[in-house]
Amino acid sequence: METDGGAGWISTLKRYLPLAIIAAGLLLAYSLGLHGYLSLESFLASRDLLGRFVSENTAVASVGYVVGYAVLVAFAFPAAAIFTVASGFLFGWLLGGILTIIGATIGATVIFVAARYAFGDLLRKRAGGAIARFADGFRDDAFAYLLVLRLTPVMPFVAVNVAPAFFDVPLRTYVMATLIGIIPGSMVYAFLGSGINQALVNVGEGDVELADLLTTEMTIALLGLAAFAILGLVLKKTYFRGRRPAAAEAKPRGG
Repeated sequence: METDGGAGWISTLKRYLPLAIIAAGLLLAYSLGLHGYLSLESFLASRDLLGRFVSENTAVASVGYVVGYAVLVAFAFPAAAIFTVASGFLFGWLLGGILTIIGATIGATVIFVAARYAFGDLLRKRAGGAIARFADGFRDDAFAYLLVLRLTPVMPFVAVNVAPAFFDVPLRTYVMATLIGIIPGSMVYAFLGSGINQALVNVGEGDVELADLLTTEMTIALLGLAAFAILGLVLKKTYFRGRRPAAAEAKPRGG
């Protein structure tokens, strides 16, 4: 009995260890004050130094950025928007956006796998009400449903990273829908960062906020992001409403 108890304890420890590491890492980051360094103010203050480093070590900086972004997303650290804006300034909007997409997809996949390994079975067994309807959406067409969630910024990014882990979404489906779904937002924010210097000239002296960086071109880019969000809502209302009755009819009826 003691042996069985010890084996069960080890199994439980292994199951929750990935999420425990993520939680411990997030707590450590806050205790060290890293959130103060990963801010718009800190980036603006060091942007020239960072820019010189990237121009002289583009390959190394690119790999480092992808790894850093992946860690940021995997640990659910709330600084993704600043990182994405910084990528546009440091690498240009195209390369910066691509690096962000790669890093974000890797990080999201890590936390998805950790959550599925720890909690997937538990929540699936107890799902009911709104959770059950959410599960139905993934079951009907996991790829399209997750893609809509990515395109429609109505849920926090970290929530969309974790939620599919509870509903038997295949890893390949999750990765592909995430990769495609985050392209519009990543490119828009990278484009936002590519115009930082001109935006700072327009703002002048004083404290700078993210909204102060908007130029006419960036406003157009953000309108493009809003258009993708609207597209996501339209898809959600038309595509899935049309599929639910069909899916219900396809289910075998008892009797």
